[in-house]
Amino acid sequence: MDAENTHQIYDWLWTSGQLSERDIDTLPALGIEAVINLALPTSTNALPGEAELITNHGIAYFQIPVVWEAPTIEDLTTFFKIMAALKGKKVWIHCAKNMRVSAFLYLYRRLCLSEPEEVAVYPMAEVWVPNEIWRSFIARALRTLKPSGSGLQGRCSLFFF
Repeated sequence: MDAENTHQIYDWLWTSGQLSERDIDTLPALGIEAVINLALPTSTNALPGEAELITNHGIAYFQIPVVWEAPTIEDLTTFFKIMAALKGKKVWIHCAKNMRVSAFLYLYRRLCLSEPEEVAVYPMAEVWVPNEIWRSFIARALRTLKPSGSGLQGRCSLFFF
């Protein structure tokens, strides 16, 4: 893969930085059924026509443009809802460098899958040390997001604040 910081988390989930056209062409062979892009379409390394390149392979495409300097709880809950909708599918999640993704995935693993810190921190700990903006965002999400009821582990689609 050309994509920076590529990591396979489970047999159904991969993360990375920006995908190249060549990377996209390899996704069907991996059985990828959906791609989630957390980068802005105006990111310096954004791939023009990415949505079309991916959907031309019959792969679902979702974009949540997370502003680097201002990630929001709304962005995160949208991500959780898409992940819940994709349950049982093979998914590739990317952003520009796998920094946004690794932070969102850390929160998904902690809040939705109830994984312990030492497990959930992968691959974030390998990709980067979150800056103050992202440390604050992560702490706020852990403090304020609560599953809406028991039995939501693995779905994490509804929250009370």
